[in-house]
Order: sequence, then C-alpha cells, then structure tokens
Amino acid sequence: MKTIVSALVFSALSVSAFAQDATVSSELIKRGEYLARAGDCVACHTNGKSGKAFAGGLAMETPIGTIYSTNITPDKKTGIGDYSFEDFDNAVRKGVAKNGSTLYPAMPYPSFALIKEDDMRAMYAYFMHGVPAVEEANRESDIPWPLSMRWPLSIWRGVFAPTPADFVADANADPLIERGRYLVEGLGHCGACHTPRSITMQEKALSNNEGDDYLSGSNAPIDGWVASSLRGDHKDGLGSWSEAELTEFLKTGRNDKAIVFGGMSDVVEHSLQYLTDEDLTAIARYLKTLPPKDGKQQTAAPVADSVAKDLWRGDDSKPGAALYVDNCAACHRTDGVGYKRAFPALKGNPVVQTDDATSLIHIVLTGNTTPAVKGAVSNITMPPFGWRLDDRQVADVVNFIRSSWGNDAKAISAADVADVRKDRSMIRDEKAMGSAQVPDHPDAAK
Repeated sequence: MKTIVSALVFSALSVSAFAQDATVSSELIKRGEYLARAGDCVACHTNGKSGKAFAGGLAMETPIGTIYSTNITPDKKTGIGDYSFEDFDNAVRKGVAKNGSTLYPAMPYPSFALIKEDDMRAMYAYFMHGVPAVEEANRESDIPWPLSMRWPLSIWRGVFAPTPADFVADANADPLIERGRYLVEGLGHCGACHTPRSITMQEKALSNNEGDDYLSGSNAPIDGWVASSLRGDHKDGLGSWSEAELTEFLKTGRNDKAIVFGGMSDVVEHSLQYLTDEDLTAIARYLKTLPPKDGKQQTAAPVADSVAKDLWRGDDSKPGAALYVDNCAACHRTDGVGYKRAFPALKGNPVVQTDDATSLIHIVLTGNTTPAVKGAVSNITMPPFGWRLDDRQVADVVNFIRSSWGNDAKAISAADVADVRKDRSMIRDEKAMGSAQVPDHPDAAK
C-alpha cells in the first residue's frame, strides 16, 4: 500500500538506466513485475493519473515542506540506469542512495529490509528490462535549509532501521499464514500506514512480535485519512470480518460491509487487485491471526437499537438526525446498514468508530469515488457535502453517525471540522469542496 507517511517522504534519488542483459529471462522479469505490484511501487513513483509510470514527480507534503518522488525508470540520464544490483538493494532494503545519502523513511525501507534477496533480484530485472525508460528530471524538494540536510537521517536510520535480512518463515506455522506475514510485514509494508509512530517518527512496531501496536491504526492523519486498525478489534478493527470478507475487500475494494476510500483506493487499484487469490487469502489469514490491541475485545454494535426505530417512526429529534435523514439515509438507510457492495454500512463500521474522526469528516466534506477494478468494474460515488453543510452541521451529522445503531465513539466539535476543511494538505480536491463558500458556524471559533 500506498502507503506514505505525510511527515516523512521520499528523498530525491538521482540515478540512471540499467544496461541490458540478454541472460535475464522473461519469467524473472514477469515475477519481478508481480513483486513490484505487491510493493505498490507505481503508486508513489507516478505523478497521478497523468504521469508516466515510475517517472516520479508525485508531490508529498510534509510539515516542513514538499518532497517529490523520484524517477525509477531505466533512463540513463534521469532514472536508475546506473544502479548495479547492489546499489538497487542498498536503496530499497537499507535506505541508502547510490551517492551514499540516506533516504527519507517514507520510502519504507524498514519494512523492505525483510524482502528476500531472490525477490530483490527479480524486481531489479523488472525495473531494468520491463519498465520503459522515461527521461524525466527529478524535482528538488521544497524543504528549506537547514531542515533539508540529510546527515541527521543517517543517524535515524542507524537507530531505527533494521539490518536487511531475508525473511525466514516459521517452520511450525501454517505456510499460507507465513506467506501472508511476509507480504504484510515486508513487500506490502502495511505498517507504514497502519502502525502508530513515535515522536521520532519510527513505527512503534515492525511486526507483531515487537508488540501489539503493530497494525493497530495510525495515530495521525496521512494525506487527510486515518488508517484504521487491522487487528482483531470488533469496534475499530477487523474482528467482525471473516477471512472471506477480508479477501474480497482486498481484491475488489468492497464487500458486504465496507467500500474502500482514500489512500487505500490506490492500494487496491494499483496493487492488490493484481495479486493471486492465494496471496490475497494468505494476507487475510495472517491478519485474522492478530488479536485485539491490549488483548481487550470491544463489544460489537448490537443487532437491534432504538435509533433505527425512532427514525422509522419519524422521530428525528436527536441532534444530527434530521440532517442524516435528508442527506445520508437514501444510501445508508435509517437503520445504518446500507446496501451491500454499493453503499457501506455505518452501523458497526470500524472507520466510523476510530478515536480520530478525520476520515469520516473528510469523506463527508469531499465525497469519494471507488476505483473500478477486476471483479468490481463499476465506480460508486458518494457526493461531497462540504459545499452545502457548514461546520456545525457536519459535526452534528458525524456525531449522529458515531453514536447511533450501537456505535460508540467520542463526539467531535465544529472546530474539528473547520480544521479538516481548511487543511489543504489533507483535502487536495478543491472542486470536491464546491464553488460556494460555506460560512463557518460561530461555534467553530470556540
């Protein structure tokens, strides 16, 4: 998964194209392409839908400035053509560029350190022989000096990045689960987004063996979205999902309970839909082995609840209820269960109940369109409501959703909505906000 951490982004990687080697087999190149898909390299190293694959240029905003992803095509002038395998391996698994500088750890080399050398050689063959060369100069970062200095990153890397070592499966474990663990911990680098980070920006755990912070959900928004827990919590994790439901979600971006949105849409579109059913099942089966954080299982939303009955009777006196009926109920229904594989359930939805409501606020403001992928070829769009609802109204409807049908999450304020609305590093789609300027509710300033 894309996956990118907003406070740490890719360094400028200045390299050029590999020399051709007639001894490289088409099978090796094909395998390397598959592995590059599993690592979702294209999502970060391509400048949106209009950019050329792997040519870099994707802007990544951080609190200290903007950095741009780099050209990793085999162009000799601007790409990675001069990298030997050792140079390539050092960059991907160690975070060290050809010139010796340290890459920013948004390049997830702490996770990639687990990739097997054989897989690295296959990916090297793919980038050398299977990717068209594109002459596209790398852009310098907008980070001002002295924050732009790289030498402190080498200290960070020495303290927090593991030494590369081939993944070793547990001989006593289910081989399919171990395959899933390799994909999740290594190539898929799921922890880069779904694991909370310390104040020094390293992931609090790189595997479940290092603690149950691993994959317990991000503790800060990433590009305006909060990555939810992938552990076995019923309330805000995957505890209520079956292996089959999770596999379907990974493959198509939707199932009977949820639909993909935000940064995870890119992961499904560019990476997961191309994986084999066996690998997707392996990922799902591994994730289902993760217990709830702190070993405490939270109660799932009840089957029956009073809110649905009240709305059915026409009682919309609860704050935010009338707004919900007017704007949301047509798709998500008055009982909050939605319509399977089209409009996701809000009742018991893990994203709805995360401590940080940024994702829910964001999607109410800007809407979302699901990617069309194999097995789910139609786009489904939720319209934006930021142009017609002010901050207090958005807060009221979000609070209604987070406290109805058995959902139990803390309330937000109009000021919380105002923070998301005004943060253009989190909401990049200006058109989704509408052309009309909605005045802030007076409470937003409190």
